[in-house]
Amino acid sequence: MNARTFDPRRLDVAAFAEQRGQLAGELSLSQLRRLCDFTVPEGVPGSVDAVSWRAQGEARPGRAQQPPHVWLHLAMETVLVMTCQRCLRPMPVPLKVERDLRFIEGEDAAAAEDADSEDDVLALTTHLNLPTLIEDELVLALPWVPRHDACPEPLVAPAHPQEEELAPDPHPFQAALAQLKKRLDS
Repeated sequence: MNARTFDPRRLDVAAFAEQRGQLAGELSLSQLRRLCDFTVPEGVPGSVDAVSWRAQGEARPGRAQQPPHVWLHLAMETVLVMTCQRCLRPMPVPLKVERDLRFIEGEDAAAAEDADSEDDVLALTTHLNLPTLIEDELVLALPWVPRHDACPEPLVAPAHPQEEELAPDPHPFQAALAQLKKRLDS
């Protein structure tokens, strides 16, 4: 059997799994616009401008009279520059994500199976856009609140906070009462 060439932008997942296909490559971060929305433009030591990825297909035998189970194994790695939510400075965020995805026929069946299964289940397609799936998985793996373990520089507190800024505005009744007291005391 002749090995088939697979296009990562229009991947026939079932054929890829049947042939135990393997793909690998790099995607520039500029190609992954949604992922870039979470990053800052300034570079920091250790940051990269690409995502390295690998994909491998697998067809596992099903039960008697059932078609084989279609699996896609993904591995992605990159270092993004995000804003530390503690010190508000850029910081490198290494991401290393590995996912095993099972594919089944039909959107409704995949949604029902995904709700009841511990596996990640998607609808089988003959035109899977692998870079989009890679971007989705990386966005899902981002930290909710990126922050340094220990910020590189101590946080600076304001020198003398104004008490007036910290005190809430007086209630209008209390302000009127205070003015009345002043007039009575004078």
